[in-house]
Amino acid sequence: MLDTFAPQSAGVPVSSADLQLKLTENKSGLGMENGTGKKLIEITGPALSKRKLLVGLDLLCLFLGKKLKALSPYRRGFICGDPSITYPYLHREAIPDELLITGGIIITGLTIALGECYRVRFHGVSSKAFVRNVYVSCLYKELGCFLFGCCVGQSLTNMAKLSVGRLRPHFLSVCGITYASLNCTPGTYIETVTCRQPDHQLEEEARKSFFSGHASFAMFTMLYLAFYLQARLTWRGARLLRPMLQFFLIMLAIYTGLTRISDYRHHPSDVLAGYIQGALTAYWVVSITSAPAVHLRGMAGIEVVGRGVTFSRSEYICRRRASGEDTKRR
Repeated sequence: MLDTFAPQSAGVPVSSADLQLKLTENKSGLGMENGTGKKLIEITGPALSKRKLLVGLDLLCLFLGKKLKALSPYRRGFICGDPSITYPYLHREAIPDELLITGGIIITGLTIALGECYRVRFHGVSSKAFVRNVYVSCLYKELGCFLFGCCVGQSLTNMAKLSVGRLRPHFLSVCGITYASLNCTPGTYIETVTCRQPDHQLEEEARKSFFSGHASFAMFTMLYLAFYLQARLTWRGARLLRPMLQFFLIMLAIYTGLTRISDYRHHPSDVLAGYIQGALTAYWVVSITSAPAVHLRGMAGIEVVGRGVTFSRSEYICRRRASGEDTKRR
């Protein structure tokens, strides 16, 4: 590797200590080949334990997000004569839960899998993960961040549903009661009501209107995928391809939320809050998991731009002295 810098370092003094340090690192076996020609840095000791701990935390988030959904919501009352909770209950949904979860995860996961496969195959990618395969390491990193965001968004959604307990638009229809059967005075607050619905789970779901989980999940998955395309789809052959795909993804998320209003599952404010929560979660996850790009110029005209690209100290010194330029960050 040092021969690569020799033609560029003519007349530039490089101390023997730096060169010796570089040779020592090359011989120490810190890097290894995984069969694809990509360098994989072996992580041992405390760093390996820390990364395994982070994997455990990801699994813990999945467990907690599932357990929150099993709790009972806050039992809120309502105003007699309130027309916003008198809509009929529709058994058929435009986008059921199974379709939403399966579609959101498959579309985003498959796109990330193909994108990382192309990046590992045609671009030089190194990894510090304890996984031996570079592709698996990159795929775990990207899909792990995506699934982590899904867990965060779902946890926030369940927490809001349980603590607020807002009644859905079809609450009275699910309970099997009317204002006439309650014999209440319009404008008075009814604190408790006995539902005639034999399905207790269906009654509890009718108390989880705020905010829309469909709108939140759809906005998070589609916006996260739009961010991913912004970072990975850099082909200049079609200038409108990337914004067109991003527009389609956002419109798909918006349509998903609008169907919850037409199905009488949520109030418009619930859907709007779900949009905001999903968008903020996607932006937050992308911002905290995206490493700054490293931009190196010089060295026989070679330009290396990468996300999370790292070099050893001696390699950085040799490249900087050989090129005569400082490392720039975007």
